[in-house]
Amino acid sequence: MKSPSLLQIVERLERLAGRLPSKIRKAVLSELTPLKQLFLQQRPPRFVFAGSAKIPSRDVIGALFGSSEFVAPATAPLCRWFDVGFPERGKISVIDVRGVDESAAIHVRDELKYRAADIIFFIRDEQIADEMEKRELAELNSYLSWNETLETDRKIIDVIVPPFEKVASRDYNDVGATRDEHAVGSSLVKRGVFLETLRLIPVDNDQGFELPPAEARRLMSILARELPNEARMEMIRISRDRDAQREVAQLLVKSTTAVCTAIGAQPIPLADLPILTSLQLMMVSGVMYVSGRERSLRAAAEFAGALGANVGAAMVLREGARAILKFFPGWGNIVCGLVAGSGTYAIGRAATAYFIEGVSLKDARRTYLANRKKRRRREFEEAQ
Repeated sequence: MKSPSLLQIVERLERLAGRLPSKIRKAVLSELTPLKQLFLQQRPPRFVFAGSAKIPSRDVIGALFGSSEFVAPATAPLCRWFDVGFPERGKISVIDVRGVDESAAIHVRDELKYRAADIIFFIRDEQIADEMEKRELAELNSYLSWNETLETDRKIIDVIVPPFEKVASRDYNDVGATRDEHAVGSSLVKRGVFLETLRLIPVDNDQGFELPPAEARRLMSILARELPNEARMEMIRISRDRDAQREVAQLLVKSTTAVCTAIGAQPIPLADLPILTSLQLMMVSGVMYVSGRERSLRAAAEFAGALGANVGAAMVLREGARAILKFFPGWGNIVCGLVAGSGTYAIGRAATAYFIEGVSLKDARRTYLANRKKRRRREFEEAQ
């Protein structure tokens, strides 16, 4: 499903929200916000490579993101943002500011003020003179101040590059920061704190560096959690972090369920059926996209049909009953809202189980039926 289709659905919802009571209107619009950020305002995550470790940017990208399969300029543009693509997964934007002189620093400032970074990777050599360390930190403070916007927090990940000869004596299961590492972090004081300290290890035969598997997984989890909503989706698709996929899917299901419940409870018989159907299919296609697949309303409809929640006979009967209840104001509207919400939630949970957790279609159908009954019963009890 392309962005214009999503935009049309959201615009219809916003127009409908304008007809709702004030309290419900605010609730619906607040739930639409994360959906718009995740899908309509989606963009690549933006990373700054700072510090003085003399590793080519391509080697840094390969080490941090655990992949040699990416598309990037053969030579990184000086003090300019450039895109790095991971085939069939997504892309990131990078600006490498390591080693720039004062004359080039003004271009870095302009780039960061125009397009702020989400995360700064502070890439430093393990063995470095005190004077060089102070200069690195002063430069880092400059990047933080230039990058200061209302939308972007100060977020830094410390990346230590050890010399090759220290590999044999290093226990790479020890990933905690040393006293010296904490001392470097404390030098930033009010300007920011390190999210994490990571240590690269040399690859055999002097073929560059990599992150130990445990640290690589932790980095992907940190990025998926700390990035703004607009950049989270791309990072989750690149990292394929299961926990992060599940978290965003739950956010998508929660927001869609809340909107469907609010719309379903309004006394507008039959008029909401296309909107509810569009929302439910958008939700399923969103879960598919989070899992790494392409968005597709057709595939979402086929999945809903396989669950028994399609727009065919079963859905006509169920939604027909909802429409009849709407002719009985008050209690009928509450029941209609619960039916719409429980059905939406059940479809979302089944989609999450199937596309992200990898259960069979048969088990996904069981998840759908069990969650629909359970949620409807709980909401009915709360309504009483």
